Amino acid sequence: MPQKDTSNLLSHARKMRRQPTDAEAALWRILRARRLSQLKFRRQAPIPPYIADFVCFAHRLIVEADGSQHAESLRDAKRDAFLESQGFQVLRFWNADILARPRMIEDTVLARCGLLG
Repeated sequence: MPQKDTSNLLSHARKMRRQPTDAEAALWRILRARRLSQLKFRRQAPIPPYIADFVCFAHRLIVEADGSQHAESLRDAKRDAFLESQGFQVLRFWNADILARPRMIEDTVLARCGLLG
C-alpha cells in the first residue's frame, strides 16, 4: 500500500468511525470507555500507512473485525507483517464471532494482554 498523506488518513479514519459495520459497533461496545479491565482502546486509529480498527497502545495490541472479504487475504498478511514489525500484536476476529460470541472475544483480548489466567 503506498504511503498516504496523513491528513487523508485522518479524514478516512473519521469517516470510518461515523460508519461502523455491525461487527465493529459490537466490538466497540466491548472495548470502549475502559470497560474491559480498564484497557484503553482507540477505534479507527491511524498507524501510517494503515488504519487499525481498534488499538490499545499500552499493550501494543491491534484488534481487527474481519468479514468474508478478508479470507486468506495476502493484503492482510502484508499489513499484519508491517504492523508486527512496528511492535504490535494483531488479533483478527470474524464478524460472525464478534456478534455471536462476545465473551470469547473478551477472553481472547484479556489473555493476549496477560490479564487472564
